[in-house]
Amino acid sequence: MMIDLLAAYIFIGLVTLAAAFQIALLAGMPWGELTLGGRYRGRLPGRIRVVSLISACLLIVFGFIVATSAGLVFDNMHTAATKAIWFVVGYCALGVVANAATRSKRERIVWLPVVSLMLLASLRVAL
Repeated sequence: MMIDLLAAYIFIGLVTLAAAFQIALLAGMPWGELTLGGRYRGRLPGRIRVVSLISACLLIVFGFIVATSAGLVFDNMHTAATKAIWFVVGYCALGVVANAATRSKRERIVWLPVVSLMLLASLRVAL
Protein backbone atom coordinates (compact mmCIF):
# COMPACT_ATOMS: atom_id res chain seq x y z
CA MET A 1 0.00 0.00 0.00
CA MET A 2 2.80 2.43 0.88
CA ILE A 3 4.55 1.72 -2.44
CA ASP A 4 1.28 2.44 -4.26
CA LEU A 5 1.04 5.84 -2.57
CA LEU A 6 4.67 6.61 -3.35
CA ALA A 7 4.07 5.67 -6.99
CA ALA A 8 0.98 7.90 -7.08
CA TYR A 9 2.91 10.84 -5.63
CA ILE A 10 5.75 10.32 -8.10
CA PHE A 11 3.27 10.25 -10.98
CA ILE A 12 1.49 13.37 -9.70
CA GLY A 13 4.79 15.24 -9.40
CA LEU A 14 5.91 14.27 -12.89
CA VAL A 15 2.55 14.95 -14.49
CA THR A 16 2.49 18.36 -12.82
CA LEU A 17 5.92 19.10 -14.27
CA ALA A 18 4.80 17.97 -17.75
CA ALA A 19 1.56 19.98 -17.56
CA ALA A 20 3.48 23.08 -16.42
CA PHE A 21 5.82 22.63 -19.38
CA GLN A 22 2.85 22.48 -21.76
CA ILE A 23 1.31 25.58 -20.20
CA ALA A 24 4.65 27.38 -20.57
CA LEU A 25 4.71 26.43 -24.26
CA LEU A 26 1.16 27.71 -24.60
CA ALA A 27 2.28 31.00 -23.02
CA GLY A 28 5.07 31.33 -25.58
CA MET A 29 8.17 29.98 -23.90
CA PRO A 30 10.86 29.26 -26.53
CA TRP A 31 11.14 25.52 -25.86
CA GLY A 32 9.64 24.22 -29.10
CA GLU A 33 12.57 21.93 -29.83
CA LEU A 34 11.69 19.93 -26.68
CA THR A 35 8.32 18.82 -28.07
CA LEU A 36 6.62 17.58 -31.22
CA GLY A 37 9.76 15.90 -32.50
CA GLY A 38 11.77 19.10 -32.23
CA ARG A 39 10.05 20.41 -35.34
CA TYR A 40 9.82 23.98 -34.07
CA ARG A 41 12.77 25.96 -32.73
CA GLY A 42 11.94 28.64 -30.23
CA ARG A 43 8.28 29.48 -29.68
CA LEU A 44 5.60 27.24 -31.07
CA PRO A 45 3.50 28.87 -33.79
CA GLY A 46 0.17 30.16 -32.46
CA ARG A 47 -1.95 27.53 -34.17
CA ILE A 48 0.28 24.72 -32.86
CA ARG A 49 -0.01 25.94 -29.26
CA VAL A 50 -3.49 24.43 -29.10
CA VAL A 51 -1.69 21.05 -28.94
CA SER A 52 -0.04 22.26 -25.72
CA LEU A 53 -3.41 23.29 -24.31
CA ILE A 54 -4.92 19.88 -25.07
CA SER A 55 -1.85 18.12 -23.67
CA ALA A 56 -1.93 20.13 -20.44
CA CYS A 57 -5.63 19.38 -19.91
CA LEU A 58 -5.12 15.68 -20.61
CA LEU A 59 -2.16 15.49 -18.24
CA ILE A 60 -4.15 17.14 -15.46
CA VAL A 61 -6.97 14.63 -15.95
CA PHE A 62 -4.41 11.81 -15.84
CA GLY A 63 -3.13 13.14 -12.53
CA PHE A 64 -6.63 13.06 -11.07
CA ILE A 65 -7.22 9.54 -12.41
CA VAL A 66 -4.04 8.23 -10.78
CA ALA A 67 -4.71 10.11 -7.52
CA THR A 68 -8.27 8.77 -7.41
CA SER A 69 -7.19 5.23 -8.24
CA ALA A 70 -4.63 5.40 -5.41
CA GLY A 71 -7.33 6.54 -2.99
CA LEU A 72 -5.99 10.05 -2.48
CA VAL A 73 -9.05 11.97 -3.74
CA PHE A 74 -12.63 11.46 -4.92
CA ASP A 75 -13.47 8.25 -3.06
CA ASN A 76 -16.82 8.07 -4.84
CA MET A 77 -15.03 7.73 -8.22
CA HIS A 78 -12.52 5.06 -7.19
CA THR A 79 -14.13 2.26 -9.23
CA ALA A 80 -14.20 4.32 -12.43
CA ALA A 81 -10.61 5.47 -11.85
CA THR A 82 -9.33 1.91 -11.45
CA LYS A 83 -10.63 1.24 -14.95
CA ALA A 84 -9.57 4.58 -16.45
CA ILE A 85 -6.02 4.21 -15.15
CA TRP A 86 -5.38 1.61 -17.85
CA PHE A 87 -5.89 4.36 -20.44
CA VAL A 88 -3.25 6.39 -18.56
CA VAL A 89 -0.87 3.40 -18.57
CA GLY A 90 -1.43 2.88 -22.31
CA TYR A 91 -0.92 6.56 -23.07
CA CYS A 92 2.33 6.58 -21.09
CA ALA A 93 3.50 3.43 -22.91
CA LEU A 94 2.88 5.14 -26.24
CA GLY A 95 4.69 8.20 -24.90
CA VAL A 96 7.75 6.08 -24.09
CA VAL A 97 7.77 4.70 -27.63
CA ALA A 98 7.30 8.16 -29.17
CA ASN A 99 10.00 9.77 -27.04
CA ALA A 100 12.43 6.94 -27.70
CA ALA A 101 11.85 7.31 -31.44
CA THR A 102 11.92 11.11 -31.70
CA ARG A 103 14.52 12.70 -33.96
CA SER A 104 15.05 15.42 -31.38
CA LYS A 105 17.93 14.41 -29.13
CA ARG A 106 17.00 17.10 -26.60
CA GLU A 107 13.39 15.95 -26.45
CA ARG A 108 14.54 12.36 -25.96
CA ILE A 109 17.00 13.31 -23.19
CA VAL A 110 14.43 15.37 -21.29
CA TRP A 111 11.17 13.48 -21.77
CA LEU A 112 12.07 9.81 -22.19
CA PRO A 113 13.09 9.44 -18.52
CA VAL A 114 10.08 11.45 -17.33
CA VAL A 115 7.53 9.49 -19.36
CA SER A 116 9.23 6.19 -18.49
CA LEU A 117 8.86 6.97 -14.78
CA MET A 118 5.26 8.04 -15.37
CA LEU A 119 4.63 4.69 -17.04
CA LEU A 120 6.16 2.71 -14.18
CA ALA A 121 4.36 4.74 -11.53
CA SER A 122 0.95 4.54 -13.22
CA LEU A 123 1.42 0.81 -13.80
CA ARG A 124 2.26 0.27 -10.13
CA VAL A 125 -0.88 2.12 -9.06
CA ALA A 126 -2.96 0.22 -11.63
CA LEU A 127 -1.75 -3.15 -10.37
